[in-house]
Amino acid sequence: MNTLHVKKDDMVVILSGKDKGKQGKVLEVSPKEKKVIVQGCNMVTKHVKPRRMGEPGGIVKAEGPLYACKVMVLCPKCNKPTRVAHKILEDGTKVRVCKNAECGETF
Repeated sequence: MNTLHVKKDDMVVILSGKDKGKQGKVLEVSPKEKKVIVQGCNMVTKHVKPRRMGEPGGIVKAEGPLYACKVMVLCPKCNKPTRVAHKILEDGTKVRVCKNAECGETF
């Protein structure tokens, strides 16, 4: 079973690489490859051919995938990078919890 600690639309911070310290929203998650695409981070250039008549080609900048181990989730309440814990509530639902000692916010 392939599961990751990040989900689509999470706010994350980059831990290593050329974009270290940048924050962004997760646009896409690929659990099979263990990679994520973060908005505005790990920009790569693609050479695009025109597909239809009148459509321009050229060099386009786009976000490239990152390994999920290089990003950490930002807690929405304390706005700090945190590891994700899981907690089962009384009604049986499983929620994610901030591991920071003073926070403990569910998200």
